Amino acid sequence: MRTPTETHPVPEHVAAALDELTRALPAGRLLTDPDVLSSYRTDRAPDLRAGTPAAVVRVRSTGEVQQVMRAATRHRVPVVPRGAGAGLHGGSNAVDDGIVLSMEAMTSILDVDPADRLCEVEPGIMNLALKEELAVDGLWYAPDPASMAFCSIGGNVATNAGGLCCLKYGVTRDWVAGLEVVLADGRVIETGSRTIKSVAGYDLTSLIVGSEGTLGVVTRARLRIRPLPPPASTLVAFFGDLGDAGRAVVEICEGEPPALLEIMDASTIRAVEEWQRMDLDTDAAALLLMRSDVAVDRSGHVAAMEEICARHGATFVARTDDPDEGEAFLQARRLALPAVERHGVALLEDVGVPRSQVPALLASTGRIAEHRGTEIYSYGHAGDGNMHPTLRWDHDDADGKARAMQAFDDILEAALALGGTVTGEHGVGLLKEQWLPREIGADAMDVQQAIKDALDPAGILNPGKMALRLR
Repeated sequence: MRTPTETHPVPEHVAAALDELTRALPAGRLLTDPDVLSSYRTDRAPDLRAGTPAAVVRVRSTGEVQQVMRAATRHRVPVVPRGAGAGLHGGSNAVDDGIVLSMEAMTSILDVDPADRLCEVEPGIMNLALKEELAVDGLWYAPDPASMAFCSIGGNVATNAGGLCCLKYGVTRDWVAGLEVVLADGRVIETGSRTIKSVAGYDLTSLIVGSEGTLGVVTRARLRIRPLPPPASTLVAFFGDLGDAGRAVVEICEGEPPALLEIMDASTIRAVEEWQRMDLDTDAAALLLMRSDVAVDRSGHVAAMEEICARHGATFVARTDDPDEGEAFLQARRLALPAVERHGVALLEDVGVPRSQVPALLASTGRIAEHRGTEIYSYGHAGDGNMHPTLRWDHDDADGKARAMQAFDDILEAALALGGTVTGEHGVGLLKEQWLPREIGADAMDVQQAIKDALDPAGILNPGKMALRLR
């Protein structure tokens, strides 16, 4: 892979494609300034391979995306679709002499239909911005990644993003009713339906969601929405033992599911408190954050969770019905990754296990940290088994990085051994390209490759991602 400082003549076929696009697109869309190209090389994942693109194209319409894809297909130039660059798996890392197709300028809300509970948006709108616009009319789009302030709906669709509330309300795929997609050759298809039920043909919507830009470019998303949920109560519980907290999670989820159920271990609690001074108990081994928004007997639901926490050895339990105070508690969880990143390189895991296996995963992670002599901060969506153990090492510590990467592989092995998955919501990208075949098997990989080859026969869309073969 070339670095941004290396001089390198653009190959003739790439230059031909760029000349064609310069003539076809409005002024300012196609960018080749080296500083701009450098800023589009990677997402937030550290130390993954990334090339230097020949150009960045900031499109503003479906028609412009079509022009890019037609030229790229004619000249066989790779195209990497990109949203806000908030990914954590290298899924939008650039390739040498390719085009980065930036959707960041396509930010419109095109339609809101309260009667049919649908809205249509362009892919560049930020998740939180959409939520705020809908809330003005008492409406809600549920998926809420911790990065919702700076991640785009298009990126959420590409990775089938989850979030804190997906325990009760589901992940992105559950909220996408249809898509407008530009294929590799520039054709446009529309998937899904405005109806509640439809079984006409293959479920192409679900196929595109989570495909990480390898099958087509999403230019419009039809999303399901609903009225804002009822007022919520937030519960915080500290534990002296991480295993006790994990066992409380399992029992809580046997009953009425909370709207969210998050966990932070001792290292994560200390990192957040050191940074933000939120009066967290830094002597605790674990923190559970729970929320109930049930419409009937919310007090009883919260009381039942309180009782379970107490029975499993919680050292402190507190409840608030105040929305601002509840958000302050949740902010502690959302700050986990940036709090760790302050102290060096942070590599965020994204494993999922059956929630009955959460205690076993937490125990395994602790043993792995001790065995490898590395720092691991464990937190995540305990209620649905999607955990984010985060490995940290100093920027100039090669040995520390090596031990952390060994621990990374150990955690993936542990998750698979517990009947889990190597990625619950962040995607495969480059980070886990060696692990996807191990999880799904050779035959399933062949099926995925056949789908890729059918929709992108030249192999130009986001090449090298999701463990798919290069042409």
